[in-house]
Amino acid sequence: MSRRSTKSPRHLFANSLNHPFTDAPGHQFATSRIGGDAKPSLPPPSVFPVILAGFTAFLDLYATQPLLPLLMRVFDASHFAVSLTVTAATVGVAISAPIVGRVADLAGRKRVIVWSSFIVAAATVLCATATSLQQFIAWRFIQGLVTPGIFAITIAYIHEEYPAWYAGRASAAYVSGTVTGGFCGRALVGLLSSSFSWETAFAVLAVTNVLAAFSLAKWLPQERTSEPRRADAGGHGRSVLRLLANGRLFATNAVGFCVLFVQVAVFTYVTFHLEAPPYLLSTAALGWLFIVYLFGAAVTPLAGKWVDIYGHRTGLTAGMAVGVLGAVMTLAAPLWAIVIGLALVGSGVFIAQATASSYIGVVTKADRGLAVGLYSTAYYLGGTLGGSLPSLFWEQGGWLACVSLVIVVQVVTLGIAGVFWRPSA
Repeated sequence: MSRRSTKSPRHLFANSLNHPFTDAPGHQFATSRIGGDAKPSLPPPSVFPVILAGFTAFLDLYATQPLLPLLMRVFDASHFAVSLTVTAATVGVAISAPIVGRVADLAGRKRVIVWSSFIVAAATVLCATATSLQQFIAWRFIQGLVTPGIFAITIAYIHEEYPAWYAGRASAAYVSGTVTGGFCGRALVGLLSSSFSWETAFAVLAVTNVLAAFSLAKWLPQERTSEPRRADAGGHGRSVLRLLANGRLFATNAVGFCVLFVQVAVFTYVTFHLEAPPYLLSTAALGWLFIVYLFGAAVTPLAGKWVDIYGHRTGLTAGMAVGVLGAVMTLAAPLWAIVIGLALVGSGVFIAQATASSYIGVVTKADRGLAVGLYSTAYYLGGTLGGSLPSLFWEQGGWLACVSLVIVVQVVTLGIAGVFWRPSA
């Protein structure tokens, strides 16, 4: 057997990231051989700053999900109309993600992350002042336009600032931050809207955003390579074409599309399912429903370590299998079974997202900020379709039809990864 064939998947993953950690000026690391992998004798940077960035990015993005039945009553609107409060934000993300990736490559990642956090806070204040559903949707779109400056750049930041052998775990820690932020945003909005008003809920979210932005400014380390990355004329277009021609990256983008489709479809339309008889859950109860996200926050870091050891296809397969099981369980009648099913769907999505975002670093050697931006565009286009397409299925067949659509998308996701996520040559 050749020496090359004896390398473990973890070794292949570690060497597939072209990481500058060991040769950056002032950051020389002595290494030791552990299980065939080169590891630094000093520990990697703390993952707390990237957890905080993930929390900040997703605090607002899906905050309207528990409000949808309430917004239908307040604005006398249809299921589709209020679902636009979710999809408008995801459309904004899809539009701006590739642009902000290039801006970060040129201007510096920490600067873009911090300033984007402050702008999201301002947009959240404006959401609280909206007097019509149309105004509210417009400000949600602005929130979406700015949000990639936090989350997309944080993913690129991880692949540049953390050693290759630790990137899977750092990515999983970041996803745990996004999970926690997503839960806190939904729960906070649900509780405050039930006790006070949805406007008050968004005003409190805005204050939380400001505090998070100041915390990122203080605790997120400046990237070590701080020189401006200057692109020649036409360089951006050539970079985009080169990345689009990368078959494995294109497949990863398709996986991301499907992953967010599943999440948005399930957690948007389950609120209509549980607000109706026989469940009749209140707005506050629907907000607390998203506590199932915390289960995913606990599971995802363990999955990240598993990906580092066993490989990305194994991680994605596990995530999708858990998600399919969870989707089927939501068809049961007892509320407790639906809640467990939602916990499994959420965990499967978070495992798959951590796996896919980590795989970007495997299949790209340059323009990673732009690569993450393109991935984010595909990811949030999936979320946009996941927020709107199931409305047609809901009208025809209710929750059963929505779940059937979700399972089909989960199976397609596995097929894409099985065909295109091949080990490096």
